[in-house]
Amino acid sequence: MLSVVIPTYNEEAMVPRTAAVIADVLDAASIPFEMVFVDDGSRDGSWDRIQDASAASSRVRGVRFSRNFGKESAILAGLSSARGDCCVVIDCDLQHPPAKIVEMYRLWQDGYEIVEGQKASRGSEGALHSLAARIFYAVISKATGFDMAHASDFKLLDRKAVTVLVNMRERCAFFRALSSWVGFKTAAIEFDVADREAGESKWSTLSLVKYAVNNITSFSTAPMQLVTVLGVIMLVISVVFGFISLAQKIAGQALEGFTTVILLQLFSSSIVMISLGIIGYYIAKIYEEVKSRPRYIIAEACGTDADGQPDQEALR
Repeated sequence: MLSVVIPTYNEEAMVPRTAAVIADVLDAASIPFEMVFVDDGSRDGSWDRIQDASAASSRVRGVRFSRNFGKESAILAGLSSARGDCCVVIDCDLQHPPAKIVEMYRLWQDGYEIVEGQKASRGSEGALHSLAARIFYAVISKATGFDMAHASDFKLLDRKAVTVLVNMRERCAFFRALSSWVGFKTAAIEFDVADREAGESKWSTLSLVKYAVNNITSFSTAPMQLVTVLGVIMLVISVVFGFISLAQKIAGQALEGFTTVILLQLFSSSIVMISLGIIGYYIAKIYEEVKSRPRYIIAEACGTDADGQPDQEALR
């Protein structure tokens, strides 16, 4: 059986449409499936729509977070609740084309354990957003050693890969990178990002920046290496200006260059503060990890278990 995991946040207009489209696609391909909607603390009627879809079909289940925990947590919660032999993660806004699920499933039947959905185009993004995305993926690709220029959360995972991901103990998980890091036999398919049918993007510029910083620092120590690089740069600058100061002293011009000294002090102070900020951010990440709080809290669930009884397993 295939489990389709659908993270959902303020998508009341899309939940019925998404459930219907995915069901039609998989029924036409004769693929046994279930859908697991994960309501990430939505403030609209998303949970009511998920409950309606679950009441209309025994193949639809849902879990609702007690508050918004973020998309990464929603994905992991869906994978934890999924009962299928393989799982597909897909966005609720249908910008990931459901028809590609069939192609992913056939590749899984051929023996592939992870099937990556790679973006052939990014849809109707703004120029600034597109530039920021390219910079982020260039940085994360360099940091992780994987080419993530066209990566997405749209992918199929075999049960083995799902078990590995769910059992990872880190709190700040970056699903897009971790699903590549775990290895296994991998294939890739390309897709074009579709336009939204309803609603609007829930990602603001600030939230995207926070998402990028959080994921880079949670998966890589590259920013910590930046501190070392900045230190080396400051050492070189200090040596150069040290020789200049010594030459001026010998030449009897020691009073000249006072402005340069002030600028150098301001520059070095800025580097020190930036370095302390980077180190402090990593210390904060360590603090979050050692508290060992749960990744998410499930408030309620809907749907039935394998025996047709109310699904209580998701609440554990």
